[in-house]
Amino acid sequence: MHLDVQDLRNFYYRSALGRSAQRYIRDELTRLWPESVKGQTVVGFGFAVPLLRPFLSEARRVIGLMPGPQGVMPWPAGLPNVSVLCDEMLWPIDTGIVDKLVVMHGLETSQNADALLQECYRVLGPGGKAVFVVPNRAGLWSRSDKTPFGYGRPYTAGQLEALLKTHGFAVERHTGALYQPPTHRRFWLKSGQMWERFGKGVPSIVGGVIIVEVSKQVRAQHKGGLGAAVKKPLSVLEGLGAAEPKPQG
Repeated sequence: MHLDVQDLRNFYYRSALGRSAQRYIRDELTRLWPESVKGQTVVGFGFAVPLLRPFLSEARRVIGLMPGPQGVMPWPAGLPNVSVLCDEMLWPIDTGIVDKLVVMHGLETSQNADALLQECYRVLGPGGKAVFVVPNRAGLWSRSDKTPFGYGRPYTAGQLEALLKTHGFAVERHTGALYQPPTHRRFWLKSGQMWERFGKGVPSIVGGVIIVEVSKQVRAQHKGGLGAAVKKPLSVLEGLGAAEPKPQG
């Protein structure tokens, strides 16, 4: 089940641990997507708005979709609201118009992950990219209910990539974040940046979250044309009888 939006807001915006988590995951996202989003449509689903702020100034449109069971809050503070309450399996977005999609606190808590991923695939345009942020099954954060990553179904990188491939996505790369312990103690918070640097040199299996980037695979359309035409390459000769032998003499 989805967490309540008030709990998510309090964690990410009113706790030191949440602000730290927000910063480190967002840093990974901007590292994966260093290119400009000028003129693009960027959408977040679940509670992805803490990661979307870097795109507000350049993107043509930024939308934060929040599922009904979770609830919605206005975002961003001090600017025109871009948050929208929606059905998690029926988004108010036209097919194929999204250039970049970010899903956080959406997949692992969904009651129907297959339907959700179908909706993700539908709204992405050809060549569009998506990033999924989920709790790491092997990490410490999924084992603690002190953070939002301790709820829902955690994944391994292999499980998540296999699931995304079955829904038509091409996996581009995966990484991790949140290598510090999920504690509010000041010592660990102050040393968080050191742990993130350390984590870059070890397998992402030890991180608190797995981050997978995918692109939309567009299936080839089977059409007529030359392939169909060559099945009867000599149709111009249709109607001619078989050659007859010339009379002797």
